[in-house]
Amino acid sequence: MNAFRVFLVLILLIVGLYTFVVLNDYGLTLFSVFFGDIAAMAWPGQFNLDFFCMLLLSALWTAWRNEFAPAGLGLAVLALLFGAPFLAVYLLILSVRTGGDPRVMLLGASRAAR
Repeated sequence: MNAFRVFLVLILLIVGLYTFVVLNDYGLTLFSVFFGDIAAMAWPGQFNLDFFCMLLLSALWTAWRNEFAPAGLGLAVLALLFGAPFLAVYLLILSVRTGGDPRVMLLGASRAAR
């Protein structure tokens, strides 16, 4: 579990630093560039569409894990908007709260108990 936690921290640091550099260079143009590339029907758009589907899956899993409760739906929105940094922080928190039990981390306490 410690190796997984180190991996999550590395994701958070690398993506965070990269995002900081891009924000300094280009500002908050994310959505126009992201969806513009998809509309252009070229390889950058294909990658963005694939990534967007992964964000949707992450958001759906987050909502499902929290049994679609209001807080879980709020977390799902954060998963959709903040991607890997959100998921890394969320999984780090879950790994501590669950004592590193991957079954409880992934399924939630009520489903893992079945």
